[in-house]
Amino acid sequence: MNFFKKLAIKICKDAKSSTNVMAKLDTAIKNQILIDAIEIIKLQKNNIFLANKTDLDIANQSKLESSKIDRLIIDEKRLDDITKSIEEVVKLSDPIGKITYNIYRDNGLNIKRISTPIGVMLAIYESRPNVTVDICAMSIKSGNVAILRSGVEAFNTSQIFADIFKKAMIKNNVSPKAINFCEDSDRRLIKELLKMDKYIDVIIPRGGKSLIKAIANNTKIPLFKHLEGNCHTYIHEDADFNKARKILINAKMRRVGICGATESLLVDKKISKSIIPLLIDDLYKLGCEVRGDKSSQKIDSRIIPAKNLDFYTEYLDKILSLKIVKNIDEAINHIAKYGSSHTESIITENNFYANKFLQEVDSAIVMHNSSTQFADGGEFGFGQEVGIATGKLHARGPVGLEQLTTFKYQVVGDCAIRK
Repeated sequence: MNFFKKLAIKICKDAKSSTNVMAKLDTAIKNQILIDAIEIIKLQKNNIFLANKTDLDIANQSKLESSKIDRLIIDEKRLDDITKSIEEVVKLSDPIGKITYNIYRDNGLNIKRISTPIGVMLAIYESRPNVTVDICAMSIKSGNVAILRSGVEAFNTSQIFADIFKKAMIKNNVSPKAINFCEDSDRRLIKELLKMDKYIDVIIPRGGKSLIKAIANNTKIPLFKHLEGNCHTYIHEDADFNKARKILINAKMRRVGICGATESLLVDKKISKSIIPLLIDDLYKLGCEVRGDKSSQKIDSRIIPAKNLDFYTEYLDKILSLKIVKNIDEAINHIAKYGSSHTESIITENNFYANKFLQEVDSAIVMHNSSTQFADGGEFGFGQEVGIATGKLHARGPVGLEQLTTFKYQVVGDCAIRK
């Protein structure tokens, strides 16, 4: 047996050994662990910044792309946001032990469906140290056990966050084996972990399309798929121009490196000559390149020609694709063909067409007069999220506490015998 297989088995056995303890953990203890983690984060703030500086120095030396460096940064504001997000999880109700079905049958049975933890979750992620915090906090609150495999870009920052949660668990006399950080960053360890379907119940991949496809193609373990975020903003002919301009700038430019950033803009033909120059003014002032179809190029010379591939692309950069559409039906068809089933928004004052868009667009999140950057578990009131699932089974959209549970049926009778 090779070294990495042995290591993977050890990590998985450690994780599995904690599942029963975590499943039975009292809500008050779960919350106290999270409260203690917040306090330790505040106490170790300088150490966190030092670890993050090490990661950033390595990333800059390696010439990591700007979108990944942006995700990697932990500054005062982001650290404050991290502690606030943990506080929100503390406030949320415990998702475990909820009765979602309770019926007395004529056959003498009382049947209940009760929420339970999923079990062992493997999170594989790239330059996102905040994901370490999200997974730890949400796995603890949902009674799950986490195996964390951070990308090398965020290794030092992720490790210190994982250690903080382990310390909080020890402080509350709970086994720290419920949080398992992979201290060996060799990719051969990932390959072995992907084979551990005997121990791991679900995989949470957070990263680029190539990473997620590689995981999906090399494991039998179920996973929350999030292939990419090619999000669309569609400006309908009945849009309020001022609203449209504000929403688009926020949707594209607030943070270009997140999965909820708008990557593709659709504009109705009827208003295209009036609104496109205004939109291009706004975008170009902020350094955003626009790649458009031939019709849009005729309206504004600053628009460069788009290739067909552009309409499929999640740029995670200051680049936007633009297409003029005849009407809402063409917009919906365009999203169906080129989109990634993540988040789409319609800008219009016409409620009939807004409802048509909300009903007919088959994505995890559909919006009306809202920035696509609201595609986030915290903004949805979930406290945090472990990702945006674009599949349709078990979880879809922001994966919050409820999505990190499964259920079992409890059936009670009194000498119940089936005829």
